[in-house]
Amino acid sequence: MIRDAVKGDAEAIAHIYNHYIENTVISFEEKQVMGSDIQGRIENVQGAGLPWLVAVEDDAVVGYAYATKWKERSAYRFSVEASVYLSNQAHGRGLGAKLYETLFSMLKEGGINAVIGGITLPNPASVALHQKWA
Repeated sequence: MIRDAVKGDAEAIAHIYNHYIENTVISFEEKQVMGSDIQGRIENVQGAGLPWLVAVEDDAVVGYAYATKWKERSAYRFSVEASVYLSNQAHGRGLGAKLYETLFSMLKEGGINAVIGGITLPNPASVALHQKWA
């Protein structure tokens, strides 16, 4: 199931994200985040009228995707940057694609016409996912 993120999801999202911070260079963060940090980020994204989604299996958050403003200048108001992260147990099952499909549909309905994704290499799984939407 894919749904909008709610306040109770922040700790699970932080747990997923902290794995990437600790074990990869793809997030560009250097210190672990707390659930309260993630909750603030969720509120900022949703407060800007953009989606933050979670994938849920057996009542557990196993992945998430969201969009943030690309730049602050007015001409960029129809452009966003998208991100998707999955728990280790959720890789290779198509959840990233399902999250992006839902996210991109919501963005299109909201008038967004440019979605930008950044990938730190090497990251073949992320490259493959993003090439589906190129």
